[in-house]
Amino acid sequence: MKVLLAGAFGHLGEDILRSLVREGHDVVAADLVTREIEGLSGFTPVKVDMTDREALKGLCDGCDVVITTVGLTKTSATVTAYDIDWGANKNLVDEAISAGVKNFAYISVLKADKAPHVPMLDAKAKLEEYLKLSGMKWVIFRPTGYFYDISHVFMPMIEKGKVTLLGKKPVRANVVDTPDFADFIVEHMTDDGKTYNVGGKETYTYEELAKMFFAAAGKEPVIKTAPPWLFDVLAWANKRKKNGKEAILKFSKWTLTEEMVGDTIVGEHSFAEYIKNCYKK
Repeated sequence: MKVLLAGAFGHLGEDILRSLVREGHDVVAADLVTREIEGLSGFTPVKVDMTDREALKGLCDGCDVVITTVGLTKTSATVTAYDIDWGANKNLVDEAISAGVKNFAYISVLKADKAPHVPMLDAKAKLEEYLKLSGMKWVIFRPTGYFYDISHVFMPMIEKGKVTLLGKKPVRANVVDTPDFADFIVEHMTDDGKTYNVGGKETYTYEELAKMFFAAAGKEPVIKTAPPWLFDVLAWANKRKKNGKEAILKFSKWTLTEEMVGDTIVGEHSFAEYIKNCYKK
């Protein structure tokens, strides 16, 4: 099949691209920035700004499936989640409809519709609802989180010798490795009317994860807690600065205080082993 993969050169996007090429699909790999990927060929890269509706004309022509991983993943003072997660993906849905695409797959996040006060979730929820009304066959993947994301949160704290968690209530998550998730997406990209709440095979509390990171680093665990309202104060202060950090802080508070356990278990990769490998030289 011919597949348009939007956000193809991000972390998850690259793993989906590898899976699509491995399965023999004809892939158009679109992103704001393209690059060579070591050991991978047989796809067509396209550099495109998906917030520009006119720039998307013809992008989906002849495609059987559109997959999008497009979303705001870092602090920005110039664009918001509503510009990217909602606006850019809405443009892509509209272009797919115009091109007669039959199947559309969207990578969202678990419980996206449960936090209208968190822009990085609310924008995804709006896109989910828009996609469901598009007339195309749709499938939505809602991951709990990824191995590498959690590692990027914990490892800097481990390096400083102290992990700070939010609140005293244990919070659990079963994050998934992106290569496992990518294979699942490709396998189910033509499903119709399905929403998958995707997680990995191992479920841990954040305190358990912190102890595992300390052990892998060969350090004694030092784990503190901070009140969740502290992030509200930080978000308010950064909103006044207009530096874009407010949205990230709201999202971080929500993910660190909300159970993130998906009921569709994907892959065989172990997060415990992944953590150990983070510290192997």
